Amino acid sequence: MRSSSAKAIAPSRLLASDALRVGAIGLRSRRLRAGLSALGIAIGIASMVAVLGISESSKADLLATLERLGTNLLTVGPGQTFLGEDAELPKTATGMIGRIGTVERAASVKTLDQTVRRTDLIDEAITGGIAVAAADPGVRRVLAAPLRAGRFLDEATARYPTVVLGRTAARRLGISRPGVNVWLGDHWFTVIGILGRVTLDPNLDSTALIGYPVAKRLFGADRSATTISVRAADDSVQEVRSLLGATANPEHPEEVQVSRPSDVLSARAAAKCAFTSLFLGLGAVALLVGGVGIANVMVISVLKRRSEIGLRRALGATRRHISVQFLSESLLLAAAGGMAGALLGALVTLAYASSRGWTAAVPPEALAGGTGAALAIGAIAGLYPAVRAARLSPTDV
Repeated sequence: MRSSSAKAIAPSRLLASDALRVGAIGLRSRRLRAGLSALGIAIGIASMVAVLGISESSKADLLATLERLGTNLLTVGPGQTFLGEDAELPKTATGMIGRIGTVERAASVKTLDQTVRRTDLIDEAITGGIAVAAADPGVRRVLAAPLRAGRFLDEATARYPTVVLGRTAARRLGISRPGVNVWLGDHWFTVIGILGRVTLDPNLDSTALIGYPVAKRLFGADRSATTISVRAADDSVQEVRSLLGATANPEHPEEVQVSRPSDVLSARAAAKCAFTSLFLGLGAVALLVGGVGIANVMVISVLKRRSEIGLRRALGATRRHISVQFLSESLLLAAAGGMAGALLGALVTLAYASSRGWTAAVPPEALAGGTGAALAIGAIAGLYPAVRAARLSPTDV
């Protein structure tokens, strides 16, 4: 007969380390199924991390470009008349703008009705999409245009048949170095320089630039500019912007259009953020699919391990122990997929940024948030299978 002083049997306990160990054993016994489920989570997390990383890298590069090129550039161009016809800027517009006290530099470009070809044997109808324009020697400095090879126009070379090609124009003409002759407007011109990418005026990439003096002598061009680029003092950009219309064309200031190229770059950065939100949504869908995959694996696992669950219950495991065991399996599965996905997303960002010449930028919150999202998905996906397993009685075999 048992003594009344006998100690009561202590309830069984399942430590956190034990739960993780049991969960890991459960996953190792079904490696292929577990691996495929973790892959679904990894793809979702990798896509989200990569989207954030690539977006941040691109945005950082764009902001660095803005900082390097400056936000004090303004562009003046002709608008339309009251009757809807194309207006023209006065020939004195560039000089008048240069007299504004807070304008640092001003230079103009005038598009010419001419074509440029590699030789005079090519049909003049084949333009290759290359424009011809007369330009002030100071336009390169105003636009911060890089020079890839040779030299730019100056006061001396602008008087002679010399030409500077934009990078796209040079590629289409098959020219990689200065010193080559091209057929421009029924005259031979010597290429003295090739520009790099002109970020603040992409139109110049596909343009052949010659000097105003030679354009007047050979083609009868005047100085009615198509575009005037203006550098204003940093603290006076808005003030200069309000004066440009009346200064460029005092008689009809309403026929002058003034824009700020840096605003285009800023808008491009905002557009990238919009696309980032879209791709994040697609990544969330992939993550949701991965969560459904985990839930499916765990439900099937419960059905196939009924005898194991019944045996554990018969040996003293409580319902809480069973639910913790299956929930830990789901969390381990999601954690493995989340960490693998975060690493894969970071590697994709690094590879893409390197291919574009950007500095890779992977936000730490993207890595932490991706892993956290994977754990949250794993917890939600494993909750129902864990509860279902805990409800099985020891006799369910």
